[in-house]
Amino acid sequence: MRILDIKRQMQPNDISVVRDLLRDAERADGHRPLSDHLWLDLVDGGREGFAGLVAWEGDHDHPVAYAQISKGHDSFSIELVVHPHHRYEMHLIGPELLTAALHEVAINGGGHVHWWVFEPTIGHEQVAAQVGLTPGRRLHQMRRSLPLSSSDAEAQVAVRTFVKGQDEEAWLIVNNRAFEHHPEQGGWDHATLSARLAQPWFDANGFVLHEIDNQLAGFCWTKVHHDTDPVLGEIYVIAVDPAFHGHGLGKSMVVSGLVNMSNRGIKTAMLYVDPDNSAAMALYEGLGFRVHRTDRAFVGDIAPITSTPESEQS
Repeated sequence: MRILDIKRQMQPNDISVVRDLLRDAERADGHRPLSDHLWLDLVDGGREGFAGLVAWEGDHDHPVAYAQISKGHDSFSIELVVHPHHRYEMHLIGPELLTAALHEVAINGGGHVHWWVFEPTIGHEQVAAQVGLTPGRRLHQMRRSLPLSSSDAEAQVAVRTFVKGQDEEAWLIVNNRAFEHHPEQGGWDHATLSARLAQPWFDANGFVLHEIDNQLAGFCWTKVHHDTDPVLGEIYVIAVDPAFHGHGLGKSMVVSGLVNMSNRGIKTAMLYVDPDNSAAMALYEGLGFRVHRTDRAFVGDIAPITSTPESEQS
């Protein structure tokens, strides 16, 4: 019988236990099982709207699964990680943890929910249907080799690198204008940005800004994944201030970021894009990017409730 331990704040020992499970899943799958947003929420101990659900079985000294809820920009993100040795029970563990996670959302006021799944299978679709979630947004991971051709590289513009302690406010303004309605990237504040800038992977040399008349017009923030084979240079966040739309700066910022990565020795570039964004897809395909894999969110709107079941919570 599984025991579900619901944590609304994570202590260092709790984080260590979950980290071990995530490490085992990463070794089996070849990618980190939590997105950056959820990972930072976990290691920070849990911010407002957080819940970590750890599933145990009595004869195991490690958790068999972990689900996490993190509050984003006007919505909740849920991710679920099942230990590689217990994935044959996904049809049982998945609905149990997701049902409990959705209940946590309900008692925290309810709202729109995204359960993100890497390369979903029919099994994931069945689990989602069991808990009332339906297929929603997709994300393509696209890749291309570097360097760019000389003709493509001509689209680059003059850039400078991000300076900590100087550029945060201007960057936040442009980011939040560009991603006003985006569930993960929108609504950032100084704390959100500072958490990213403090990560071991952050390198200001890969965070380039383009200014027009001393005003930030666009940026391309890259992230190098040294633990992958091949090493991947990701276009982590890219945007143009809406005030400068219509001048071809989107392509210029992509190209400037790719040239920056190539100059730092990166041979393979990667990015994520919503396939329903036809303009972005056309841009990236025109620059030689091809789909490597597709992830999907299963979504639902959860009504608020005020009662809570008896459970082990801390």
